[in-house]
Amino acid sequence: MSVAVIPGDPPIEVHLKRSARARRISLKVGRLDGRVTLSMPARGSLDEAMSFARSKEDWIRNVLPKAAPRDLALQFGGTITALGEPLVLTHCSKRGVHRDGAELLIGGDPARLGPQLAAYLKVVAHEALLEASDRYARRIGRQINGITLRDTKSRWGSCSPDGKLMYSWRLAMAPLPVLDYVAAHEVAHLAEMNHGPQFWAVVREICPDFNRHRAWLKRDGNRLQMIDFGTRDRG
Repeated sequence: MSVAVIPGDPPIEVHLKRSARARRISLKVGRLDGRVTLSMPARGSLDEAMSFARSKEDWIRNVLPKAAPRDLALQFGGTITALGEPLVLTHCSKRGVHRDGAELLIGGDPARLGPQLAAYLKVVAHEALLEASDRYARRIGRQINGITLRDTKSRWGSCSPDGKLMYSWRLAMAPLPVLDYVAAHEVAHLAEMNHGPQFWAVVREICPDFNRHRAWLKRDGNRLQMIDFGTRDRG
């Protein structure tokens, strides 16, 4: 994928994507990462595609601040959510991360707050997502082939044809029913590897109120992506 630039203050990076399946030029601003992607047919004109992008410059500049908010720093005395429950970040003398009621006690070097919290949330996410994935897979008579966690910007989860599931560990900060919905969504792909009507029928069967949880991700998911833990994978 190559990159072009729309000049201005600031300049806008446009990621060019040629696709054999594309029938027309289209423009997208990533909801989670603010990436501007210009898709075009494999044999389409680059000049024509960039002309289209420039014609949408005002729209892009209006959308970008909403799509790519600045990172939120973590600090002791502040809060973070675990499965939707707010926890106060408290420094202590004991090493590691330990929950005590509404407090999350974190020991060691205060400069390691972000990485330590990330490690804790990965454990929370793995436990909850593995349980939910197994539960939903049994309901549709399928079997998962393990889960992996990443710190992805562009998706909350994915499912491969061999039954391997991938999830964003940041789902550990979402309300439990929202995390549960994402598991249902990915497991449904074991039956339907698409997003057609039959796929959504499977999702609705195993997670009847999925629309409410899907709406939460669209409305509030960016807040989970804004928190700066000090390290980030690509995805």
